[in-house]
Amino acid sequence: MEARRLGARLCIWLMALGSLPALPFGAAAQSLPEDGDSEATAPPPAPAASAPSPTETGTTRQGTAYRLRIEGPRELAALLERHLDLSRFRSERDITEVEVGRLMSATPAQARALLETEGYFAADVKVARQLSPDPGKPSLITVSITPGPRATVDRVTLEIQGHFQEALEAEDPRTVRRERGLRNRWPLKPGAVFTQAAWTSAKNGLLTSLRGEAYPTATYAGTVAQVDATTHTVRIFVVADSGPQFRVGEIKVEGVERTTEEAVRNLAPFDLGDVFTEKMLLDYQETLQKSGLYDGVAVELDPDVTRPERAPIVARVREAKLKSATVSVGFSSNTGPRVGLEFTHRRPFGQEWVAGTKLLYGRDERIAKLDLLSYPKPEGYRNLVSIGSEYLAAGGATTLTQRLRYGRTQDTERVDRLYYLEYNRTSVDIGGDTRIDTAIWGNYEWTRREVNNVLFPTRGWILTAHAGSGIAHDAENDRGPFGRLYARGSYYHPLGQRRVLQLRLEAGQVIKRDTLNVPDTLLFRAGGDDSVRGYGYRTLGPVRQDEVVGGPVLLAGSAELMWPLSQRLRDWYGAVFVDAGNAANEWGDWDAARGYGFGVRWRSPIGPLKADLAYGQATGKLRLHVSVGASF
Repeated sequence: MEARRLGARLCIWLMALGSLPALPFGAAAQSLPEDGDSEATAPPPAPAASAPSPTETGTTRQGTAYRLRIEGPRELAALLERHLDLSRFRSERDITEVEVGRLMSATPAQARALLETEGYFAADVKVARQLSPDPGKPSLITVSITPGPRATVDRVTLEIQGHFQEALEAEDPRTVRRERGLRNRWPLKPGAVFTQAAWTSAKNGLLTSLRGEAYPTATYAGTVAQVDATTHTVRIFVVADSGPQFRVGEIKVEGVERTTEEAVRNLAPFDLGDVFTEKMLLDYQETLQKSGLYDGVAVELDPDVTRPERAPIVARVREAKLKSATVSVGFSSNTGPRVGLEFTHRRPFGQEWVAGTKLLYGRDERIAKLDLLSYPKPEGYRNLVSIGSEYLAAGGATTLTQRLRYGRTQDTERVDRLYYLEYNRTSVDIGGDTRIDTAIWGNYEWTRREVNNVLFPTRGWILTAHAGSGIAHDAENDRGPFGRLYARGSYYHPLGQRRVLQLRLEAGQVIKRDTLNVPDTLLFRAGGDDSVRGYGYRTLGPVRQDEVVGGPVLLAGSAELMWPLSQRLRDWYGAVFVDAGNAANEWGDWDAARGYGFGVRWRSPIGPLKADLAYGQATGKLRLHVSVGASF
């Protein structure tokens, strides 16, 4: 029994020792073996070890058979304590003196192998045992380590063979730029500290970059790190084989039952024949998920090396339910409490459309709307038909709007487009006097996002622009043309230590004759959560009969500084802000209303939750603003 137990422990020890790199290279060097094409992300290199100090004498733990003390730099002592067999087997109650002796004998070699993974190839390790004069107290085993100098990279030889090399020799501009970028991003440059983790991370990073763009079958022809223990330097040799360059061929669709394969293919953000990149698959998958037609999506390349010039893309989808309904209860500081119901049918009357019905009832806002959105057309465009009615009580005026709209929309990774023809009928009740204005007009809306995170941006910018024109017919039976322009931009700039400066500016103008009135919903007002805080929703604008109505011109802006509240609450931020803006009948009448305040932000999974307490200078009152989600 004892022999079997000892044999098992020795097997464990030999396996652990055999997994560590230590192969001879010449008289005073060694090579770290290739560890395969692992895609795991390795941790960054550990900092250089410091010499032991009186307060850093190692670690001591109480065990059943013996006590263990490891003397040396703290981070290295912790490494040995985690992985040494002498540390792991000390809790064995029935371990024999023979087994303890063998563990002690194996410790120097095992410790040196562990230290080599952190770049110490000339470490000195000593093991000593001190018996206790008290028969009932376990003996003390001390492992003393002197790590010596840490190895650094002396020379790097990096080669990429295969189609990549052929394109490079042909001086293909894209490949030349990419080769330069791969070399610049290689982290283990001459003079860098060498560790096993950094070595693995560097190899994985290079291979991931090659596989992610044009060369999905890239692999290593050979990788060697030659260590010279006398000079404490490492020479690195890396030879990668890119394999053939892949281009997109046909799109194979799987999982379609009610919808159509063409709808899946039309959402592809690439053309047949494009050079393959991993990003295009991720973009394609995200576009399919956003379409509202599928609950599950998986997109992958078929890396068939026999036909890389027309590699198939396989899109597997799980269709969303034919019908779905959502009930909502919420609150907005803009329009108060509300309840809502949304019903979606993804093939009404057997047609290739998605029908969405929205009903919302709130204190100050009520909406009834039906949207018909076609299945995706070529280039991802979708036809849109919408009919709806909206009620809004804000700024003392009550507005009732009916809309009928027909157009097309296209949503891509960075750019959204919407253009439509609309009939608009709006009635405004001001002090018991109701006026009705109508318009038929065409509009183009364009949004571009260049941010690091769509839900919670901290770097980049977002720009939205609208332009439209049409014919208005007002309550005085005046008729004539008009134009409408609007733009809004948000800029996010990091200031260090996770602080973020956010700047926002919006401007708009309706161009028309002075005597012509257009529907109030095509004019502008300011104030509210996402405008000038410190004022009620849409309560800033021209005043008619002591009530706020829309104005033809708008200018508003904001500056906000956001910072993390603590290291522990990493998703919570504090903020201070200054807002200013207003709407008016003409630029000569424009006078900015200012708001100041502070608030908190929570980076939730569905977008930022914002709560702000703002002071409106024009009213001299404080106002609480609460909102959730990202507004573009």
